[in-house]
Amino acid sequence: MRISRSTGRPYLCRGPETEVPTETIWSSIMKTAIAVLGIGRMGSALARALIRADFDVRVWNRTADKCAPLAALGATATATVRDAVANSDIILVNVSDYDATRSLLRRDDVAPLLTGKLIVELTSGTPKGAREASSWAGSQNASYLDGAILATPDYIGTDAGTILVSGPASLFHDNPAFFRALGGNVQHVGDDPGRANAMDSSVLSLMWGSLFGALQSIAICKAEAIPLPDLATQWTATAPVIEGLVSDLIGRTGQGRFAADADSLSTIAPHFSAFQHLCELVNSHGVDPGLVNAYDAVFRRAIAAGQEQDDFAAMSLHLARPA
Repeated sequence: MRISRSTGRPYLCRGPETEVPTETIWSSIMKTAIAVLGIGRMGSALARALIRADFDVRVWNRTADKCAPLAALGATATATVRDAVANSDIILVNVSDYDATRSLLRRDDVAPLLTGKLIVELTSGTPKGAREASSWAGSQNASYLDGAILATPDYIGTDAGTILVSGPASLFHDNPAFFRALGGNVQHVGDDPGRANAMDSSVLSLMWGSLFGALQSIAICKAEAIPLPDLATQWTATAPVIEGLVSDLIGRTGQGRFAADADSLSTIAPHFSAFQHLCELVNSHGVDPGLVNAYDAVFRRAIAAGQEQDDFAAMSLHLARPA
């Protein structure tokens, strides 16, 4: 191999006169090495996606046997975190929580090996935890990006795979092949390393609101002897209406449009009136009132503030913890 005087790029020499550009074979010589720490269902999916994309993948897990299927696909199974990290360019972490990550990386035999490397934390955590982890990585002269996976393992590596990533934008944009391998909808959402986790919690709030609402709906149907397939039919019919209400709520709150106007879909008053019927039904059947009691408290704070005739978006002003 030689260096071309004209391009400065490496090339293979097939004779005294011929320069053969090495773009087609350079990737096989200089593959980016990725250490994947944590081989649960999600970690395994991340590692498989990187193997399919032809990265040099090293895997580690506390239960070493979990690495065997990935080794059969071409990954290198390592016995220790140090072995996985030592010769890797990117350290991808997907373990139980940030405490687990600290126990793996903040060790005397591992931390010095992180200098000059990129840590990509895809463990679920809090914005505060992400910011602290980013600060620590900087103290080790390592780069850091934090991410939140908004997908189940079967979506990883597919066009629909969604991962939110936050931290310095340059680090994200300097590694397009790595992030594209993980999914077709991997997004950089901000330079603040805590942004991805904050957005993750916001989206999960929407999801859990729907799931817990569904559980309460099921409880009411059972109490009233309504067949659950009938509930499924009504959900299919009303889901587009609910989606429209949520979109309108987000839009109006973002614009600060809390007073009712010609475009309001509903004010607080009719919601509160219908909600009281739900409270009565729940209490009459002995269904756990925890959810409705929490909602009722927010309704009553808005009404006490004189906003009963405002757009439902005004409820967003009353989610802060009461003084």
